[in-house]
Amino acid sequence: MVLEIRLGNFFSINEEVVLDMKAANLQTKESKDLLGNTFVRNGERLLKTVAIYGANASGKSNIIKAIRACVQMVFESHNYNENTIFAFTPFKFGGIGKPSHFYIRFMIGDVEYEYSFSLTNTEIITEDLYYYPNGRKKLVFARDERRGPDKKNIYEFRSVIRRPLDVAANTSNKTLFVSRASQMDRDVAKDVFRYFNERFILNYLGYNSYSIASLLNSNKDIILKVLKAADSDIIDIQSQHELKSLTTAVFDSQSNRLLSRDDIQKPQLKITTFHRNNPEVAFDFYTEESSGTQEFFHMMLTILNIIKNNKVLLIDEISMGLHVNLVEYILNLFHQSESAQLIFSTHNTNLLNMKKLRKDQVYFVNKRDDGSSDLYSLFDYKDFRENMDAEKAYLQGRFDAIPYIDESSNALM
Repeated sequence: MVLEIRLGNFFSINEEVVLDMKAANLQTKESKDLLGNTFVRNGERLLKTVAIYGANASGKSNIIKAIRACVQMVFESHNYNENTIFAFTPFKFGGIGKPSHFYIRFMIGDVEYEYSFSLTNTEIITEDLYYYPNGRKKLVFARDERRGPDKKNIYEFRSVIRRPLDVAANTSNKTLFVSRASQMDRDVAKDVFRYFNERFILNYLGYNSYSIASLLNSNKDIILKVLKAADSDIIDIQSQHELKSLTTAVFDSQSNRLLSRDDIQKPQLKITTFHRNNPEVAFDFYTEESSGTQEFFHMMLTILNIIKNNKVLLIDEISMGLHVNLVEYILNLFHQSESAQLIFSTHNTNLLNMKKLRKDQVYFVNKRDDGSSDLYSLFDYKDFRENMDAEKAYLQGRFDAIPYIDESSNALM
């Protein structure tokens, strides 16, 4: 689970922004009624969901984009070569040539970790990992490439990772040490790598057909309930893999001939649905169900897996293609979970209701005069009380983070 994320000099982010998943000490009736939106771990109360609001082009998507870019580096950088350019741009109005930095506090089980790194577009500069195995902060390693080229000067280690200099010797300035150490079977690094790779989910799409079939089989009853809640008349759903011929011919270099489509077969997932009107009539899910039903089905497979296993989900524009009631339904699933977390951006002002979200669950992104993105919480507005209309106040511009439209543009038509 995530406790805090800090970002600096990524995309439209210039000065450091902080996304704090720690719950504020709110004592109002409204916040106490929403205590289920939080959970307690190691004596600290954390938020299950956080909503990020902002005008178009304010940079709210860049918050999500920057987190994704940094997390992806953890589980991909051991594959980078000397020509790799990292998948982000620094802030163009003053950040070019300066380091970008990422910091995250998170927990694996009951153990807290702090992990950070700084980098340019072409190289890692610093990297640090601390953890709290007995409630006390302990260094795993610290790295500063500016002290090079000798690895003994670049790195500082404690007796946590075995033979750490062997790993360092195989870690270029394109690679995060955590990624390489995990690849080389070092225990603490493997725990961190697995956390980002398996528990920090960057989107709700992307499962292969075998994962979809497995998730469906283990969650079938719940999926049917979810589809019913979405006002679908699907009452049964079945899946199996079938061998199907490829749709294009393939040249086989060994036999030096063009193989026909019937020569080559590939297992493909077939999902069949049955409807309330006539339960005997089968529908092919991918050709006869609506695209909206298909997308919602795949989304909910991922979400149910995340909720059951208390993972973290990162979503940009959660309302895209979804009715407002379905978005609320998804939030309620997270709020009913043990400790699953959802970080999402949205334009759905219907959620700006203090009977649905606490003040500390609502964040805004506003564009500063220099073009950079500022991130701040509704909790920062001490004069805003929970019995006020948050949606109305937001649309009136009280918290900024909305577009200001020049009415004179009407004269252009």
